[in-house]
Amino acid sequence: MIARLPVTTALAELVTTATGFPVGRGQKPSQDPPYYLLHSIHAQVSGAPFADRGEDSSLVYQLTAVSGPDPARPGSYGVADQAELMADRARTAILGRDPTTGRWLHDLTVPGARVIGRNLDVEAGAASDASDGIMSYALRIRLDLTS
Repeated sequence: MIARLPVTTALAELVTTATGFPVGRGQKPSQDPPYYLLHSIHAQVSGAPFADRGEDSSLVYQLTAVSGPDPARPGSYGVADQAELMADRARTAILGRDPTTGRWLHDLTVPGARVIGRNLDVEAGAASDASDGIMSYALRIRLDLTS
């Protein structure tokens, strides 16, 4: 069985390291926006029986880029440009490849499993909350793994 927690941890670390923005796993991180929120969505298992170590898994995550006011500028608010820039950085961090070698720009190392595919599952796009000046942009990422 491919455990999900190590995959979630590795994905959060990759996004944090590659983008420079913190990632909250299912909840807001300790700092104010901008940041990302990472949610586990669903999983599919194929191949050997679920309890067998030889199965493959497809895990889907939603990564939401959350922009917000600039603390150094009173009265500022989150803007769509910042949310889209964060989505671009996340997409590049997770899906980007070196054009010469074809290798991923950032390794996604998961103990006990090998990531064999990374795909953009759905891109929901931007949403705003005018009452608190926050803009968000949602991406769903599918990771395919084998043990």
